[in-house]
Amino acid sequence: MGAPLSAWPWENLGIFKYLLYGPFVAKVLYERFYEEEDSNNNFSWCFHLLVLCGLRGFLHVLWNSYSNMLFLTRNRRILQQGVDFKQIDKEWDWDNFLILQTMIASVAYYMFPFIQNLPAWNLKGVIAALILHVGISEPLYYWVHKKFHGDYFFTHYHSLHHSSPVPESLTAGNATVLEHLFLTLVIGIPILGASVMGYGSASLIYGYVLIFDFLRCMGHCNVEIVPHQLFERFPFVRYLLYTPTYHSLHHTDKDSNFCLFMPLFDAIGNTLNSKSWQLHKSLCSGNSSRVPDFVFLAHIVDVTSSMHPQVCLRSFASLPFTTRFFLIPFWPIALTILLAMWLWSKTFLASFYYLRGRLHQTWVVPRCGFQYFLPFATEGINKQIEQAILRADKIGVKVISLAALNKNESLNGGGKLFVDKHPNLRVRVVHGNTLTAAVILDEIPKDVGEVFLTGATSKLGRAIALYLCRKKVKVLMLTLSADRFQRIQKEAPPEYQSYLVQVTKYQAAQNCKTWIVGKWITPREQNWAPRGTHFHQFVVPPILSFRRDCTYGDLAAMRLPEDVEGLGCCEYTMDRGVVHACHAGGVVHSLEGWTHHEVGAIDVDRIDVVWKAALKHGLIPVSSGSTVKKGLKCEPKI
Repeated sequence: MGAPLSAWPWENLGIFKYLLYGPFVAKVLYERFYEEEDSNNNFSWCFHLLVLCGLRGFLHVLWNSYSNMLFLTRNRRILQQGVDFKQIDKEWDWDNFLILQTMIASVAYYMFPFIQNLPAWNLKGVIAALILHVGISEPLYYWVHKKFHGDYFFTHYHSLHHSSPVPESLTAGNATVLEHLFLTLVIGIPILGASVMGYGSASLIYGYVLIFDFLRCMGHCNVEIVPHQLFERFPFVRYLLYTPTYHSLHHTDKDSNFCLFMPLFDAIGNTLNSKSWQLHKSLCSGNSSRVPDFVFLAHIVDVTSSMHPQVCLRSFASLPFTTRFFLIPFWPIALTILLAMWLWSKTFLASFYYLRGRLHQTWVVPRCGFQYFLPFATEGINKQIEQAILRADKIGVKVISLAALNKNESLNGGGKLFVDKHPNLRVRVVHGNTLTAAVILDEIPKDVGEVFLTGATSKLGRAIALYLCRKKVKVLMLTLSADRFQRIQKEAPPEYQSYLVQVTKYQAAQNCKTWIVGKWITPREQNWAPRGTHFHQFVVPPILSFRRDCTYGDLAAMRLPEDVEGLGCCEYTMDRGVVHACHAGGVVHSLEGWTHHEVGAIDVDRIDVVWKAALKHGLIPVSSGSTVKKGLKCEPKI
């Protein structure tokens, strides 16, 4: 059993904890519709509590969004590591303090009658609150904060707050009940003190609480925003306002920088970290970012999925994407932002992680999936991809991997267009489809003698067909183009060409139980598959799981090695730590240090090479049919 007031009483309620706001909502509704018009004090107080609580939560989320706007903040990040899933889960209930302080405020309303009829504004109250804050709240916080760093209090109460390796605005709320009771007292002293003097006002309550939260979030945001020129021109200001750098030193060196917002008290108490000002000046130079070794160039699937990155909601991004009802009201906002990004026509940095000490980043082309199929959009999309490749080449990126539609064959020939246009590229351009093919082949049972392949003349379909025919597996290649089929057939060794068979209708596969789907098929077309068929697939989006008497494979994906650091968001619908196979293919290319481009047609001879390299580096396929996942062997089944 933990120490008293170390655990939240509603921590086991999950999302149902928000029902604790129910009495406040009920009070507002009751007094709005049933009480007399002149009896509105209680309604006003409950209403303002709910509004203030919503504004405070929104303020924390906005600061968190700013921290994760890596395309704006990457050069001023204080701690370079990313926020991982472990920290996100630990801080999941960061907003518990809002419930606690709302309850305490409602009790205070009835305990102190002098706050029941406050005017909207009183300038004297602002001055009184400022004096009380500097004279009482700041030194009180400093003294108690140092006590929380004593052995007993730190172990049982304060260690939770310091367990977050990378401070963010949501970290500010991640603390025990005792700590937030103390913070409530710190916040309440200036407000109640000014009200006792007769100078209280509604604007004082809103303003003081929101400014308090603003400064707390700023200190935890992990991005330096205070210009060092301010301190150079007015040296005394450095003792009146702390900076994110100043507070981050408290998290890395917990025995210094204890102040609330004013370093003056650390200076008086001789607990000021000697690195504070110099580190602040260094970070303000804007040169703290690292050049990534690897970049995955992703794209937006649709408007709803554009709300999945960490820059929107960190908790939502840490789970596999699904369309949720709470996203619907934000759809117009997301669409507006997307339109602005299309006009701006710049790729942006969305997330990053470290693997084997190497920095891996995800850049995003701000284009939705449907745009890739508009003929008039081809030139603009290719221009954006080309600009991203040239930018990566300029800053020294070693490998850039193209996501699904960014390497579309009809768009740029699997990236070949850019390599041909810029033959002196130092960055290696990789489509990653060699590993995608290997993952699909690994799912196919060893004893299969015949498969049915749609999308047979695509880049992946061609490679899969040529690989399988060498293993003496009959491949029914669905295509209407005899010329394209014959070109692929001629690529196979003469003794294996007979294993490639052209078919033009789905009826030809009515006795084949292994379907490899590379082109979207309708439920009606699925009906030609016999009972017990398994649908392997490399088509985006995945086909509908229509047949209950059949099974459906996952999209080709691999789990990153266990030593990956700073990964805190899911790649679209993938589970935590899982990436699409083309992404994993780029990772392997980077880890192996290969110096060739992987563009255009897939080199069938390299499928086994890439597969073994992926396994060597600890990447694991996630398909339930994988031999590696079952621990059987380390090469494709076929």
